[in-house]
Amino acid sequence: MSEKKTTPPGVEVYDLRSAIELLKTYDDEYIETNEPVDPAAELSGVYRYVGAGGTVMRPTRTGPAMVFNKVKGYDDVRVLIGLLASRQRVARLLGAPKEDLGHLLRNSVKHAIPPVVISNDNVPCQEVVHLATDPGFDLRTLLPAPTNTPEDAGPYFTMGMCYAADPETGEHDVTIHRLCVQGKDEISMYFVPGRHLDQFRIKAEEAGKALPITISIGVDPAIEIGACFEPPTTPLGYDELAIAGGLRGRAVELVKGVAVDALGIANAEIVIEGELVPNYRVQEDQHTHTGKAMPEFPGYTGEAKAAVPVIKVKAITHRKHPILQTCIGPSDEHTNLAGIPTEASILDMVERAMPGLVKNVHCPSPGTGKYVAVLQVGKRGPQDEGRHRQAALLAFSAFSELKHVFLVDDDVDIFDLSDVMWAMTTRYQGDVDTIFIPGVRCHPLDPSQDPAFSPSIADHGITCKTIYDCTVPYALKHNFQRSQFLEVDVTRFIPDFKM
Repeated sequence: MSEKKTTPPGVEVYDLRSAIELLKTYDDEYIETNEPVDPAAELSGVYRYVGAGGTVMRPTRTGPAMVFNKVKGYDDVRVLIGLLASRQRVARLLGAPKEDLGHLLRNSVKHAIPPVVISNDNVPCQEVVHLATDPGFDLRTLLPAPTNTPEDAGPYFTMGMCYAADPETGEHDVTIHRLCVQGKDEISMYFVPGRHLDQFRIKAEEAGKALPITISIGVDPAIEIGACFEPPTTPLGYDELAIAGGLRGRAVELVKGVAVDALGIANAEIVIEGELVPNYRVQEDQHTHTGKAMPEFPGYTGEAKAAVPVIKVKAITHRKHPILQTCIGPSDEHTNLAGIPTEASILDMVERAMPGLVKNVHCPSPGTGKYVAVLQVGKRGPQDEGRHRQAALLAFSAFSELKHVFLVDDDVDIFDLSDVMWAMTTRYQGDVDTIFIPGVRCHPLDPSQDPAFSPSIADHGITCKTIYDCTVPYALKHNFQRSQFLEVDVTRFIPDFKM
């Protein structure tokens, strides 16, 4: 499928500020306020109503991105929330129809452009420099890290692009992690088991060394989307910044840190430089003792971990009047960050194995971008009967944290969950169209994946993966033709009508 560019003529997105300028050209994508806001729970409490969506507790909705120009206690820093909390907005920022984003990202992986290191002269992210050795240095007073709720373990950076190198090979990886501010120069970093940066950290720790790392906040949204690819599409040592390069058609620019031997994103609003300290752990909620971390993508607040690694901050650099970007954990921002790369990974694996069978993939909001995928298949003859279920098995291989796969025919709109449910209602029989795959490792943040929930589950994080085959048997297709309506030009009757 070709990707039709939809970016307005003359508009180019290359950093966060140009992305905001693009959104301002639309009536419904961006708002800002000068009303002072408290970053402790109030900011997220506002946006919960304005535009969070996702698995956030109702009432919520899909709405515009929002900038708070006045943050209590911080004269110079603005906060942006919800930049990617709408699939339509992601499509506009990446310049493609929202239905084609999976195909667009798949193509960007195939045409990846590695990042490049540029000179430190006049780099945007280093217009202002704060060194940890400066008198009075305190990241808590420099940056307004928000808390999502009053019971969070502490303030969190939720949209930081964490970038580090394998201490043995020099290969780089960029990922988004849960980062809790623990002190004036300490940030705890939670790793889901298996994450690549954690492998780098373990290697450095086993050698008794600190791992230099940067956290770039407020970047081109192509970088944020590209950073969320996972194995096998991006194996250990694959630098996902190259995917952002492929999306934009030019290399992401990096710059050497001012205080650590690591690279930051040159056009970032803020870069935190530090080192993951070997053999040093802290209790994630050591200052609040709530037992809770922060709201995570499944819609529940994550458990505070008893012992998490720590980044010792060495410097903070930023643009003048910087914009700190944040998100609400269970909002649709996560759905798009995780789900669109997952769609691309599934499309690529299935297309290589069974060309032409799967037309499109959608990882919808209720599935958090990680747990549910809807595959649109086009059976071309009797030989494709059963192969569509093989495609579902490949989807589980393409993304290991996937829990449920729905298979639907190519006359079903996979981006309309009402249409998917219609297919399940009229083209699915539970006893013959449900395929269970029990005892498979999935994701630890799903609270139902625990022995306390079901005796069939052997350990926390183990699940029963399920395929729901909502397709019509090929031999019966003639009995399942949707009603065909007359094609008309509605604008004759309603001139400003838009689908």
